[in-house]
Amino acid sequence: MILAARYVLPVAAPHIEYGAVLVRDDRIVEIGELSAMRAAHPEETVRDFGLAALMPGLVDLHTHLEYTAMRGLVDDLPYAEWKLQVLEKESLLDSEDWEDAAMLGALEALRSGITTVADLTDSGAAVRAVNTSGMRAVVYREVQTMDKRRVAEVMDSAQNDIAEWKSSASGDLLTVGIAPHSAYSCHPELFRQVSDYAIATGTPVATHLAGSREEYEFVKYGASRLAFEYRQKWGADIPWLPTGVSPVQYVLQWGLMDVPELLAVHCTQVDEHDIDVIASKDVAVAFCPRCNAKLGMGVLPLRKLLNRGVRVGIGTDSPASNNTMDMFDEMRIGLLIQRAVDAHEQFHVARKFVKLGTFDSARALRMEHTVGSLEPGKAADIIAVDLSHTHQLPTQYPYSTVVHAANQDNVIFTMVDGRVLYDEGEWMTMDVERLKARAEELRVKLRS
Repeated sequence: MILAARYVLPVAAPHIEYGAVLVRDDRIVEIGELSAMRAAHPEETVRDFGLAALMPGLVDLHTHLEYTAMRGLVDDLPYAEWKLQVLEKESLLDSEDWEDAAMLGALEALRSGITTVADLTDSGAAVRAVNTSGMRAVVYREVQTMDKRRVAEVMDSAQNDIAEWKSSASGDLLTVGIAPHSAYSCHPELFRQVSDYAIATGTPVATHLAGSREEYEFVKYGASRLAFEYRQKWGADIPWLPTGVSPVQYVLQWGLMDVPELLAVHCTQVDEHDIDVIASKDVAVAFCPRCNAKLGMGVLPLRKLLNRGVRVGIGTDSPASNNTMDMFDEMRIGLLIQRAVDAHEQFHVARKFVKLGTFDSARALRMEHTVGSLEPGKAADIIAVDLSHTHQLPTQYPYSTVVHAANQDNVIFTMVDGRVLYDEGEWMTMDVERLKARAEELRVKLRS
């Protein structure tokens, strides 16, 4: 099959006008101008999307699909209050609710051109969602406890789940990891055991790290709302002594930074010394600009991280914090925030942010040899983005149009591993009407 459009954005190479991508089975075979490809492969069927951009599927470097049920539920609170409200609401949902909420998230992801997600879950709902939808994913089994007495139990449960989740996958689209939730919800011994387990088994690890002022003050000074509320939640008998160091320096002491594949999420509260640690340990960072702005968490020092060679990509976080899984909004708002706070002669440009949302996010997951750009031999994870709307015309430069004038509703085609999963309003693998009905049931349940 030949996929064609006015613009092909390989990301790893300059864009092609009136370009095409030849796909056979699950692989990209060739990229070039449509006229030349037609001549070279007259037997191939051509699907021409017209005034659109063909580009690699978006790689969402951090999300929680199951929290789609909480979209818009807690919208106008700063991070600490938001987090505590979400924790209260969690108890209202049962396992079936979590699974359908994750399915809703997968539904939105495919509609948004997201072909790969890095998801954190303790329920496992995301595993069924990605397996059913056909997406590519790294799903991290989330673990947390502040009680040292429960660490062995928590780790045993996580390892059992990881083995089960791996066995549920067909093909190689699913990778399973482990995720100690954060510095404010994990005992140091849990970090140590996660590190030992990950190093011994080659398991990738993700953690929320240095994501808010409240977290920073909790870890360093023991004085924030999180300090009080979390001790109440996890038991008044669990002590917490101020560490006197930043969250990055804290987890460094317990071996977490020694994990070969560590993804640190947020990192808005880091100084030069912290960045030195992140860079020297080759830790990847998930940049979630809209969530960070909406919850008042701070701003990632993007340029400093990139200048130090840190692998940074873009994530949406969850619809509970961010309302939509729209990577176009993430690219656009992330770019604008960075320009506003980091006025510099080396201006952040649109093409860089498309790369952050595709190739760089894949690189953060060590998947850049498989996905993230349109290149012969790579997996056929491809999307088409309609650029024919009045708010997009005339199209002067396709990367700028994608970042500044496109959104998730402009995605018209999503392919993963050569399989079409979404095509002009039709989902190929999911029961849309059932999930829409469940969304209303979940809304009522959470508001009760």
